[in-house]
Amino acid sequence: MTASGPRRMLLEEQVLDAIPFSKTTLWRMEKAGKFPRSTYISPNRRVWHEDEIIAWQNAVDERQPHRGRGFKKRSPKADAAPATPGAR
Repeated sequence: MTASGPRRMLLEEQVLDAIPFSKTTLWRMEKAGKFPRSTYISPNRRVWHEDEIIAWQNAVDERQPHRGRGFKKRSPKADAAPATPGAR
C-alpha cells in the first residue's frame, strides 16, 4: 500500500477496453517487454496495475509523437536505379 492508498488493479477485459489490442497482441507485447507485466493474484486470475498502464501510455506518446501507421511504402522513384554514365 502506498501513501495515497492501494494501487488499482485491472482485469484483462479492462485493459483491453483501455488499450486497442487483441488478446494475442497484448500477450506478445508483454512477452517482448514492450508492455507492463501482469501479476497473478490467484492461479487463474491475472491483473495489471493501472498506474503502470498509464505510465506506458505516456511513454508511447513521448517516444513517437508523430508516428505513422505501418511500414512506409517506397515511392516509385526510389525503386528506379540511378543512371550511371557509360552503363548500358
